[in-house]
Parts: sequence; structure tokens; C-alpha cells
Amino acid sequence: MPGPTISLVIPALNEARGIVSTVRRAPREIHEIIVVDGGSQDGTADLARQAGAKVIVETRRGYGLAYKRGFDAATGDVIATADADGTYPVEMIPEVVDFLIRKDLNFVSCSRFPLANGKAMRGLNRLGNIGLSLAASILYLHFFRDVCSGMWVFRRSLIDKLDLHSDGWTFSNELKLESYFTEPDRYAEFMIPYDERVGPTHNVTVWKTGLQVLAFMAHARFNHFMRARVSKTRVAFDGRRPEGVNDKHEV
Repeated sequence: MPGPTISLVIPALNEARGIVSTVRRAPREIHEIIVVDGGSQDGTADLARQAGAKVIVETRRGYGLAYKRGFDAATGDVIATADADGTYPVEMIPEVVDFLIRKDLNFVSCSRFPLANGKAMRGLNRLGNIGLSLAASILYLHFFRDVCSGMWVFRRSLIDKLDLHSDGWTFSNELKLESYFTEPDRYAEFMIPYDERVGPTHNVTVWKTGLQVLAFMAHARFNHFMRARVSKTRVAFDGRRPEGVNDKHEV
């Protein structure tokens, strides 16, 4: 029996130094590669096309918005994601997809921790990522090893079950927490090696972004708590459980 078709979605903004190697590292099991270019000025879009990717130009800025455009265009049974800077091992995507299928999961987040290469992430970034993952673990009473990872593999059918609103950096956290909330037993993490970035980093303020993510996760947890209470009340009244709701949400 043939395996599921796989779409790889990669957001990119001025990633000329890393996009070609990222696309070319993708194994043949990946059926399509979609690069969502945010209006790059360094030729990223042309380089991605030449490397064999389908390119969507989205001039409206936003990490989450770029992913939403890519997800809408994806045709695979399974969607995988990665950054365009060479940090994530796209060659391992078939292995992660196999894990998703064998374990009958909906969503697999690829954890960068513990780091295989200590030089791949600056100390302050590492501290922030570990702290945010700890915060998410406390909020949801579930151990998240890496709640900020940018490499995920999930069933495309899952998208229709999720309530997603973020167009910015918090989209990564929103997608993971919403996926876990929807079906906690079908969410898991898979450890991957993480490498040093190719090219300059984007202008992201670590402290500002970290505080935004922390505030977002606290808000998301409150939202999920309220949604779980409402669904439980509905069950009590009519005996029917809304699709995608599990008692494990309420803690």
C-alpha cells in the first residue's frame, strides 16, 4: 500500500543563502515543496523556483499568514514544515511521517531539545525556548519539550478541526496548543538534530517576542479551559459531545 502524499511548506523572507540547499535536501518521498515568499528583495523566490519548489508570493508580512497561505495551497495527505535557513533536517521528514502513521497521530512536533549541536542556538535563545516550553507544560499539565519548534508534521485533515487566529510569530505555539487541545492522545513530539542557521538572522527581539508568546499561551490556556467547560455543559444537557473535544482538556 502506498504511503501518504507529503507537502512541505517553507516560509521565506530574504533567505537566498539557505533556500536552495533547504529545497534540495528534501527527499524524493516529498511530493511537493511550497515556498511562501514574503516579498524577498534578494532573489529568494527565483532561487526557490530554480531549485524545484512551487513559489507563492505573499507580500503581507506575517509568519502565521505565510503558513496559512501554504497550507491552503498544499495538496498532500500530510503537511510538513521547516524554515528556509538550513536549521531543520528536512531529509528526516519521511521518518517523522512514518512515526505519525504508525502511532496513529494527528500532529507531531519536532523537538530541537536536547540540542545535538550546542552551537546551533545562542544561549539567550536557548534559555527562552526552554522557559516557554516549561510555561506551556505548567499551563497544560503536559510535558512540552519544545513548544516553539518550526518543524512539524501533521495530517492535512486536522486543519479543519482547529480554531486558528494568529498571523504572526505566535502561530507556531497556537498550532501546537490547539492541536493538543483538540485531540491530546494524538499529539506527540519527535526529537531531531538542529543545525546552525545559514545567513543572517531576522530582526526579532528576543525579550519582546518571548513575552508576547508567554502572554499568548496564557490567553490560549484560558480560552481552552472555557471551551472545555462549555462543551462539558452541552454534553450534560443533550448527551452529545462536540467533535474534537476530549475530557482530558479540563485540568
